[in-house]
Amino acid sequence: MERQQAEREWERDPERDPEAEAATRALLTDFYQITMALAYWQAGRAREPAEFELFFRRCPFGSSFALAAGLRDCMRFLRTFRLHPADVKYLASVLPPGTDPAFFEHLQGLDCSGVTVRAQPEGSLAFAHVPLLCVSGPLLLLQLLETPLLCLINYASLVATNAARLRLIAGPEKRLLEMGLRRAQGPDGGLTASTYCYLGGFDSSSNVLAGQLRGVPVAGTLAHSFVTSFSGSEQPQMLTPASGQGPPRNLSTLTESWLGKVCECLGLQAEEPHPGERAAFVAYALAFPQAFQGLLDSYSVMRSGLPNFLAVALALAELGYRAVGVRLDSGDLLQQAQEVRSVFRNCASHFQVPWLEAVSIAVSNNIDEEVLTRLAQKGSEVNLIGIGTSVVTCPLQPSLGCVYKLVSVRGQPCRKLTEDSEKQTLPGSKAAYRLYSPEGAPVLDLLQLEEEPPPQTGQELRVWPLDVSGGDCRSLTLTPASLEPLHRLYFHLGQMCEPIPSLAESRALAQKSLSYLSSSHKRLENPEPYQVALSEKLHALLESLAQSSQEGS
Repeated sequence: MERQQAEREWERDPERDPEAEAATRALLTDFYQITMALAYWQAGRAREPAEFELFFRRCPFGSSFALAAGLRDCMRFLRTFRLHPADVKYLASVLPPGTDPAFFEHLQGLDCSGVTVRAQPEGSLAFAHVPLLCVSGPLLLLQLLETPLLCLINYASLVATNAARLRLIAGPEKRLLEMGLRRAQGPDGGLTASTYCYLGGFDSSSNVLAGQLRGVPVAGTLAHSFVTSFSGSEQPQMLTPASGQGPPRNLSTLTESWLGKVCECLGLQAEEPHPGERAAFVAYALAFPQAFQGLLDSYSVMRSGLPNFLAVALALAELGYRAVGVRLDSGDLLQQAQEVRSVFRNCASHFQVPWLEAVSIAVSNNIDEEVLTRLAQKGSEVNLIGIGTSVVTCPLQPSLGCVYKLVSVRGQPCRKLTEDSEKQTLPGSKAAYRLYSPEGAPVLDLLQLEEEPPPQTGQELRVWPLDVSGGDCRSLTLTPASLEPLHRLYFHLGQMCEPIPSLAESRALAQKSLSYLSSSHKRLENPEPYQVALSEKLHALLESLAQSSQEGS
């Protein structure tokens, strides 16, 4: 019944994106997956039961955490996975002549009805070497799933984590607008960035398609091109009072009458503010009288943009409307925001319009972590921060580096051994648990073999901290105050087992999870590494396989 309900909820999912499902096709893969598939098939191993784990080896950006993201997209992909006749025909054209036609018949009959996926919930905290996905099923098919699953998880988790870092810098009060679509790596990259920046903690996006397809709140104001396209008021600009009572008034005329008063208050000459800019503001206010915002730096912030905005805002106020904000897009944003706020306060008092002093101040202009730190400091008058390039392109680390590694075949553990100890893998089908302190903070993720009994709250555990550097590793004991299993069964033999939470729910989970993480793990510079450990039985298996490998060599 639960699976049937999950399937029905998935079909009704308002965030389903048919175009994205069509783009993520079975041939969105690397060619060597196809060549290995042929070799598996010829060796008679296509249907051998196997399990792969998808994980990353190091947390991104020098952090001690990441956010798990992309699971919803993976479920879409698995549900629709097929090789269509045209796909198979293309593969026949690039594989060796004389390839057995039965192989292509096998490919055309593939679907994910034999695949099972356990995964960390979307939006949860994730740490190095703890699998994000555990994928089991027929060996040949699982090999074909490697590249698309990595493609769907890698960037989604990376950009969500980047957004979470920026949210931590900004603090909870500043509103963050993702506006990186024009800088993103292609349309799909732009849509993915907008989706997972929201999951990571941004409040809204400029990306309209992300709003339509993914339910991301959209926001935006106006550009310099709009402002500079106006030269003056060419015709009467009539606006009905907000109350709906009384005749329409000419907003341009009202604005001009207020301009003189504003300039006198600010110590400016009435001819200093640019008339074209003022006409642009009036036109925008007529289109959005309940949500008027002004872009202040097309000409001069203090001598043109600000007085023009105030004249229009006060004209709107006379008709019962409230302007909502201004945006600064160049210069010293922090200093300008303080100066603008000071003028708002003075004018609010001078003209007896109390709400004016609280008008929102938004800033943009190549904002990165360093600039954001300054804008978020105590005493900053900035309310909303628009970030584009530095959030969607992840310049500090352009790839998360997730890998997809075989851990068992026919129920037997597999392990990759290499001279590079960091690239060695952990064998066997595993379960993962998060252990918490009495204060509710996560302190350690435990990996153990799936057949082991789960750890118990209040019972002492002996574990082996994971050391990927190859150094000596000593066991430790601890007693968890509470714990939780990290993986949930989302997909079993081709069927959804549990509804995927909505994007908004995953966003809430991400923020809740981060709030529990200790400040020493959350700090962005020199964070305390989060500990991942192995159970005694898994550690013993690791040692046994390593010893067998040495003896075999």
